[in-house]
Amino acid sequence: MNVPSVMIKDVPKAERPRERLLKFGASHLSNQELLAILLGSGTKNESVMALANRVLMHFEGVQLLKNSTIEELTAIKGIGDAKGVVILAALELGQRMNQFKPGEKYVIRSPEDGADFVMEEMRHLNQEHFVVLFLDTKNQVIHRKTIFIGSLNASIVHPREVFREAVKRSAASIICAHNHPSGDPTPSREDIHVTKRLAESGKLVGIELLDHIVIGDRKFISLKEKGYL
Repeated sequence: MNVPSVMIKDVPKAERPRERLLKFGASHLSNQELLAILLGSGTKNESVMALANRVLMHFEGVQLLKNSTIEELTAIKGIGDAKGVVILAALELGQRMNQFKPGEKYVIRSPEDGADFVMEEMRHLNQEHFVVLFLDTKNQVIHRKTIFIGSLNASIVHPREVFREAVKRSAASIICAHNHPSGDPTPSREDIHVTKRLAESGKLVGIELLDHIVIGDRKFISLKEKGYL
């Protein structure tokens, strides 16, 4: 026997997500309540809260929802294009806000500073991204560029591409970073080989490779600290 879903209109006004947000602030709402506000409405036979809960259960929480696609969302009964694009827009806006850096240039004084600069953006990526930070003489980040996406390989991550951009940006030095989708930042033999090749090329053109940081899930390894630079 199916138990009918409690519709939002049947929930006391003070307990509805929008009213609770207005009264207590967004930080006091559960993931289900926040998602329900984005969805706006449920279906004929299901409340918006029940629909929100079903979406979260489908993705096993917000972590996998973060990387969802419109096709995955609209495959869920009750989620059409309109609701799907609202969810994706909210996820993208959240990611951009996390990545936003203040107008004042970011100064990198340590491997931790370099890792912090890219961690939130890179730790959830499903593919390896090779990123270069270009610094001025004060170790301030003047530019950031993704050079390559895919498995790290010395024949693909070519020093020419890295240092061409460094010269173009008048960089005094660079810091490289790439992620391990597994979450384990332990450097591979190829990681070490690429690092040494870039360091040697940097010496030739007079632009120092300060570090190569391998990003895991909330952890990192500095190849400089490990003695490979």
